Amino acid sequence: MALTVHIPEYLEGCELIAGEDLAREPAFWLAHLMLTVGDPDPERYGVDASVYEEMVERLSNPEEPWPVLRVPFQGGHTAYVVYANFDDANNVDFFVRHHEWGRLGYLGQCGADEAGPGLAWTELATLAEAAQNSSEGLTDSSQRLLLLLPMLGDAEMPREARHMVAQALAHCGIRSEAADELATVLVGEQESDSEPHWTVTADSPVAVCSSSYSPRQIPLALGIAPHQAQDLADALNGRG
Repeated sequence: MALTVHIPEYLEGCELIAGEDLAREPAFWLAHLMLTVGDPDPERYGVDASVYEEMVERLSNPEEPWPVLRVPFQGGHTAYVVYANFDDANNVDFFVRHHEWGRLGYLGQCGADEAGPGLAWTELATLAEAAQNSSEGLTDSSQRLLLLLPMLGDAEMPREARHMVAQALAHCGIRSEAADELATVLVGEQESDSEPHWTVTADSPVAVCSSSYSPRQIPLALGIAPHQAQDLADALNGRG
């Protein structure tokens, strides 16, 4: 029986269940990563087409509880990915939470309503590798990286980013011969003079994004106490 997940600050009236069991299936990763790319040829990536279609239906069924996958990280913070399936729209919500905040920090959204990016590369890599004490959520660094990858948007990524994503794809069951190509599509070929850029301002220690489509044009979880904002900034960047 699936574990019920309670997020007090999230939408009222929706039933949420833990979805980390989905991470065992390559079809899930292909469906999840295609949120920002489009419909793939599943067989090319080592996923049976019928299995892929079943997964897409499972992830978008408004008659079932909404799957939630969690990435706990430093300082008691958790990143959440929720497959929010309404009768007339399907979205995937990405946000962070701390039990002391009383609010959510939105990273962005994929689906019918697009918003992002929500993470710089340094933040994504930190969350993927972050040690955590929680018994809930994903613990595998490759799974954590791919789960949050749709929120990535950064003009200043290191050369090894594509290789790291390709390794994670292969680790999670994507055919190795196609993983490198898919990683290039997912990460992109951004130049340092393009967008978006991430900067820390005098208003908050948490970086803000230059993209006009990003919820992080304002500091993440705006309104939390100054020490909480510093804790969040440290956690996102692997400090402390």
